[in-house]
Amino acid sequence: MKNILFVCTGNTCRSPMAEAIFNNIQNGNAFARSAGLFSAEGSRAAENALRVLAENKIQLEHRSKQLVEEDLESASYVFTMTRAHKEMLMDKYPAAADKIFTLKEYVKGPEGNIDIVDPFGGNIHTYRETFQEMKSLIEKLSLD
Repeated sequence: MKNILFVCTGNTCRSPMAEAIFNNIQNGNAFARSAGLFSAEGSRAAENALRVLAENKIQLEHRSKQLVEEDLESASYVFTMTRAHKEMLMDKYPAAADKIFTLKEYVKGPEGNIDIVDPFGGNIHTYRETFQEMKSLIEKLSLD
């Protein structure tokens, strides 16, 4: 079974939403977790992230988690939200470089803007836009 790791900055908005979307779509055929590069351990997901997931009938039990090397080792693929996240991970964990991609570059290719904007602090509309963008990308993921 494929193990996917979604990575963002604080593990309260984008990566937990991506984890929930992925696990909802995969329905047990593959499994995703999430972590942050600069997380405060144990924080709840952002209120607007939880609201948007609930609007889409997706449940998420989540506490933020700081990324550790073992997370990368157990992952089949690591999908970051931005090029900066990807570069940080590749610099710190060069042995895992072959499985680290931004989510957008993996689905759409490396040209153009490959970042997913951080909705942190934004209104519900901003979170809905981020949710739709990630859902569209995750639906197109081909994990061979």
